[in-house]
Amino acid sequence: MNTPASPLPVIRLRSDRTPGHPWVWSAQIQKPEGRLPPGSVVDVVDAKDRFVGRGFWNGHARIALRLLTQDPEEAIDGDWIAARIARAVELRRDWLELDKDTDAWRVVHSEGDGLSGLIVDRYADILVIEYFAAGMWKFREAIHAALLQHFPGARLYWFAETHVQKQESFDCRSAEPPQPVEVHEHGLRFHAAPGYGHKTGFFADQRDNRRRFAELARGRRVLDLCCNAGGFAVHAMAGGATEAVGVDMDAGILEIARANAAANNVSARFDQADIFDWLRNAVANGETYDAVVLDPAKLTRDRNRVMDALKKYFAMNRLALDVIPPGGLLLTCSCTGLVSEGDFLEMLRRVALNAGREIQVLEVRGAGTDHPVRSDVPEGRYLKAVFCRVW
Repeated sequence: MNTPASPLPVIRLRSDRTPGHPWVWSAQIQKPEGRLPPGSVVDVVDAKDRFVGRGFWNGHARIALRLLTQDPEEAIDGDWIAARIARAVELRRDWLELDKDTDAWRVVHSEGDGLSGLIVDRYADILVIEYFAAGMWKFREAIHAALLQHFPGARLYWFAETHVQKQESFDCRSAEPPQPVEVHEHGLRFHAAPGYGHKTGFFADQRDNRRRFAELARGRRVLDLCCNAGGFAVHAMAGGATEAVGVDMDAGILEIARANAAANNVSARFDQADIFDWLRNAVANGETYDAVVLDPAKLTRDRNRVMDALKKYFAMNRLALDVIPPGGLLLTCSCTGLVSEGDFLEMLRRVALNAGREIQVLEVRGAGTDHPVRSDVPEGRYLKAVFCRVW
């Protein structure tokens, strides 16, 4: 197909092959003659001047192009943004019927919903909008208006991480953080406070995994490592676990965890400690736990540090095995998107070998269905949640 008649600037690829991914790196393009502002909408053609797609340009970023459509008749404008957001909301409300189980769910999952550079999360009447691309930031008024059509009266809170603003060359003035809110999940109550540190105090991506863990942990002693706001521990105790202990370094988030336990009328202990020190003491005291969840924060954003991240996952999982008796449950998680599922499972194989234990993988899960993944963007499947039985 030849380049359509279009007033948009044209970016030419070095190759005559279709990229096969909505991200196009700077090394894959021919440098344009004139300077284009970051976030400009451009047409993309291959080395033979055939139309490839239309999307956001940013000559300052590692991702030089974010392809949004392959249809030459489709304009990237406010109406297009609104239509994609409507499609995303329809999936969650009409197909997945998430409102039956929770009022905390992902509204827009970037490439998974065809909106590269945009994430939107709902926490009751708060919508948290995170910008990853200058192009999406330029459409912020259209984005906010479209969201309010589907969530009338919602409080909007938007932000972009400092390193993203620097990489993408845009200046996001964050809104004032809204007052904290209570959210609900499978009949339980949790605290969410977007913009007040600790992320939100609540991670909706583990919703289904929390429930599954609680089912498997019924009647068992539970240890929730890197527990954050105590979601796994609270779910487990509400589901019939006999005891739950949560461990995290962050004193502030543990106060929220204790409040979450109290709000649901369950008893759980939360200890402030480095998990390595805590586990070594537990091993020295001969303590064991029938069901252990290990859910650390993201370990790296740098591709050059992936091996370091895997070494840390190895160390944490290896030590965790020492408090799990034969036949016990381990749920081990990684939200480091740069660590593949294959590499994570290989790490577990080496842990088992080193410990002289057998790790029986029962199930490998990811984020909930409100985090859809495009078939050509495997990076969107960032969360790995591996349910194991340990012998």
